[in-house]
Amino acid sequence: MFIQVYELVNQLSSIFNQAIAIKIAYTKLAHWYKDVEESGFKSFQTVANSITLNYRSVLNYFLNRSTDASAESFNAKVKAFRSQFRGVRIPNTSYIA
Repeated sequence: MFIQVYELVNQLSSIFNQAIAIKIAYTKLAHWYKDVEESGFKSFQTVANSITLNYRSVLNYFLNRSTDASAESFNAKVKAFRSQFRGVRIPNTSYIA
């Protein structure tokens, strides 16, 4: 379970950290959304729903890496969500950071 959470967080982070075109970002976000639905985690579903409701603003970020107030608000939600999983320990391994 923890590994799946860790992978979903990293997938979303990598989408936003890579310099990619809007169409590619849209496709990757759609695949991430499908993975979230299959995982059944309610916390991720909240983030996925926020992306779906604000997808135009979210995708505008990939045009020239600029943001607006609504995108910054969404970014703050994602950061708060990610901070909930800092220091989660996977049994028989090290800490997730």
